[in-house]
Amino acid sequence: MSNAKMLLVEDDKVLADLLVWHFEREQFDVRSTADGEEALLLAQENVPDIVILDWMIEGISGIEVCRRLRRSTATANVPIIMLTARGEELDRIRGLETGADDYLTKPFSPRELIARVGAVLRRVRPALAGEVLNYSDLEMDVVAHKVRRSGKAVALGPTEFRLLRHFLEHPNRVFSRERLLDSVWGHDSDIELRTVDVHVRRLRKALNDGGRRDIIRTVRSAGYALDSEEIG
Repeated sequence: MSNAKMLLVEDDKVLADLLVWHFEREQFDVRSTADGEEALLLAQENVPDIVILDWMIEGISGIEVCRRLRRSTATANVPIIMLTARGEELDRIRGLETGADDYLTKPFSPRELIARVGAVLRRVRPALAGEVLNYSDLEMDVVAHKVRRSGKAVALGPTEFRLLRHFLEHPNRVFSRERLLDSVWGHDSDIELRTVDVHVRRLRKALNDGGRRDIIRTVRSAGYALDSEEIG
């Protein structure tokens, strides 16, 4: 899974150790905690690519952890799979309504959970599944680090590559400069907001080389979006 970052929140130590072993074997970078408060801190410090969250944990409940992750700008779009001994339909619905992307009732096999995680990541973060990202006439091979537009190679610097990758993973969505700083440069970055504009201009120039139409839309007072409807 291209070293996807996983946060595992499970207070059954035997099960937690088993899942850590299985997911690390699948090349995941796993951090594990049994505590809801610590889970929220870990998620803010280093935003995971996916969260596996037990409903019944010590301290604040898994459902409350899910709710707070969804409220936070940094983790609002991180996929969450909930684990629970509760099999009742109303509980499943409550978990999904709170923001969980999928739901697995105990007991389950680690292989089933691995399959569910793979399916969620392919749906919401295709780059982490090692796949080629496509949008309009753009194509990005994340593993080979190559970009093509209308079949022609596009030369990008490392930052422009990461910026385009973020847009390709979330097409048509508008991102503020602050959000792009967090997602592309990282939370600890001291870079100024106007630096985002500079890199967007460089990315535009590379993508539009040869007179091709502008595929990055500027939304006044809001930010930027990858949008094929924009005519340059």
